Amino acid sequence: MGKAIWKPGTVLYPVPVVMVSCGTAEKGNIITVAWTGTVNSDPAMTYVSIRPSRHSFDLIKNNGEFVINLVTKDLAYACDFCGVKSGRDMDKFKEMNLTAKKGEKVNAPIIYESPVNIECKVKEIIPLGTHHMFLAEVVSVSVSDEYLDESGKFHFNETEPVCYSHGAYYTLGEQLGTFGYSVKKAEKTKKKK
Repeated sequence: MGKAIWKPGTVLYPVPVVMVSCGTAEKGNIITVAWTGTVNSDPAMTYVSIRPSRHSFDLIKNNGEFVINLVTKDLAYACDFCGVKSGRDMDKFKEMNLTAKKGEKVNAPIIYESPVNIECKVKEIIPLGTHHMFLAEVVSVSVSDEYLDESGKFHFNETEPVCYSHGAYYTLGEQLGTFGYSVKKAEKTKKKK
């Protein structure tokens, strides 16, 4: 068995695919983004990387805020559409029958149909080459209460979340374990001896 050597590239897959809403609730736009993630826990910080040529780039740069809306199986078609069509030419909320509601802490709209809306305020814009990274602080998170149990625990997997890998969208598969399960199993084995 050998290894093929490729030129440097972005092969860290799968990645989350999200719909980023920006602008205002009255005149908002949606861009599909796969370059996003967590960068810090306290304060909660995230990022999105967007090409400067995209319509949403200037909306986010000028307003200094955006919302990351998590994508579910039911939203996969809208997610793809919002990634290939430009907001310069149409109202994507209207075209995809999505509801724009003003965020709790930002003027940018949330996509009401998304089960998780992460409201962000831009702290820094970092030019990286093809994309610029909008480094942002999370200022509010809203979750759909239909996925909360009586104790307040959020059951995200019930939303059928979607990820992106090498040009294709996938739902997530079976659970293999929980955080720390490898250590817990080893500890149980030691106790039995």
